[in-house]
Amino acid sequence: MVDYSKYQFLKVEIDANGVATVTMNDPDKLNAVGPENHKELEYIWVDLAQDESIKAIVFTGAGRAFSAGGDIKKMAARAGTEYGLKYALRVPQNTLRIFEHMLLTPQPVIAAVNGDAIGLGMTIALFCDMSVVADDARLGDTHVKVGLVAGDGGAVVWPLLVGPQRAKEFLMRGKLLRGKEAEGMGLVNYSFPKEDVLAEAHKIATEIASNPIWAVRWSKAAVNKQLKAQLNQILELSIAYESLTMLTQDYKEAVNAFAEKRKPEFQGF
Repeated sequence: MVDYSKYQFLKVEIDANGVATVTMNDPDKLNAVGPENHKELEYIWVDLAQDESIKAIVFTGAGRAFSAGGDIKKMAARAGTEYGLKYALRVPQNTLRIFEHMLLTPQPVIAAVNGDAIGLGMTIALFCDMSVVADDARLGDTHVKVGLVAGDGGAVVWPLLVGPQRAKEFLMRGKLLRGKEAEGMGLVNYSFPKEDVLAEAHKIATEIASNPIWAVRWSKAAVNKQLKAQLNQILELSIAYESLTMLTQDYKEAVNAFAEKRKPEFQGF
């Protein structure tokens, strides 16, 4: 058995059917991701992959949100600082690690998007093998609204799911949509009332866990070849662009304006 007690942001529970429920567990901050819990999202997949007791995984968030994405207050605090520069330099490798490890996890992963999924939160949901979302949840990649390139996977996965033109609209406008709309356009698999999301995701995971293990795992591996190729082709460039935007004055202005709840004034540099 793998020891999951080292994780503070993530809670892991495994049922008798071999279904693991992995919960982002910081509801007071809407399960936002900062430098501390980013590491957990990088390495949890390595532990899950080697846990032979797990046949399928449900990935969800505690409280009223799936994940609000990046922690804006922490982003504002480090913008324009020496620490912010060092953080920007580490972002490409750390972010790539999350999605490489997700794609290498042999067990199927079903996202149970119980509430809003924004930015990195939404990208993680879309990198899961299937997604069940709350029909009233707000979903989208709003990197551009805080002065950043949608580099941490959004430029990789959105075009595969909804096509380049529609992906560019959502990524360049920072546009949000509801879970029911996302189902209608094929961005996610299913939408249900919020209170049913986790149970429906568990139904799917339990059904898959009862199927022949290698048939399931190798089917996933075969389909993931396309997603891995897209990741290898695009992510390093897109996340490098995102890191560069972390060094701009417009980024500093955007995150500070967001944290201070005021309208930003962009200067174009």
